[in-house]
This record gives sequence, C-alpha cells and structure tokens, in this order.
Amino acid sequence: MSTPKTVFKGRLLRVVTKKKRLPNGHSANLELVEHPGAVLIIPFLTKKSIILLRQFRPVINTYIYELPAGTLEKGERPLTCARREIIEETGYAAKKFINLGHIFPVPGYSTEKITMYKAEQLFEHSGTCEADEVITTSIITKAGMSKLFRTGKIVDAKTICALALCGWL
Repeated sequence: MSTPKTVFKGRLLRVVTKKKRLPNGHSANLELVEHPGAVLIIPFLTKKSIILLRQFRPVINTYIYELPAGTLEKGERPLTCARREIIEETGYAAKKFINLGHIFPVPGYSTEKITMYKAEQLFEHSGTCEADEVITTSIITKAGMSKLFRTGKIVDAKTICALALCGWL
C-alpha cells in the first residue's frame, strides 16, 4: 500500500489517492473520500410511532424524508453523537438507545461508517437545528411509513436501511 496523497481537504472530508494491493495480488489505484463517520437514530415516540424529518438537502436541491442523523465530531463516540443529534433535529432526548449495527453507505469510494440506533423513552428537550439545516418533523406510524415508501417518497439510503433493520419496511 502506498502513502495516501491528499487531493482535497475540507472542513468535513478529505479526498485522497493511493495504491493498494488487493487479496488477489492485483494493485489498484484508489480515489477515496475519508469521512469521520456518522450516526442515525430511529426515534420511537411510542411502540407504534416514530419521528420523521423532512429536510432540505442543498446538494440535491430538494426536500427528502429521513431519520435524524449526524456526523461524528473529532474524537466523539457514536452514542454521544446520537444523543446530541436527536435533540438538535427533533427537540426530543431519549432515555434508552439500542445499537442496531452499522452500514457503509458507499464503500466503493468512501470510508464513511454509519452507526444506527433505536431511541426509546423519548421526552421533550429544548434543542435547535444548526443554521444550515432546514428541517420539519412529523410523527408517523408504520402504516404511514409504508405508504411513503411504496409511493417512492422515502429515497434516503440510510433511512431505508435503518427502517429495514428495525422491521418497519
């Protein structure tokens, strides 16, 4: 493996190129995005309802439905990030978090790892979104979520994975 060469370094991401020997002996020239990792939370208000976000995503210039999520800060543990993000994005905190596992959303070119949690025993907590977040929340049942999914309104990959893991799709 060669030493990574930084092509771009931003506030959140670093793009590097490097050469890597594969298990079959072949050498590959990689272009990859180094990402600090993230969390996703499924906030269960009751056993039959969750909090869903409708968030404007400027990169794709549209609103999408998704579950609360956020990027890890330097040195931050995933559970600490989950506790922070649920408050910021929903105005609720949770007494109980259950780790559902993790996913690599785009392993062909990014190191991003998303740790997913089910949050239970929610209670209202003052919190505000960050200035670059345009979010509205709604409470949705499993039937409502299924309808959104069937009609093509749930397109966020991390949300689909988490809902499938907890049996909501």
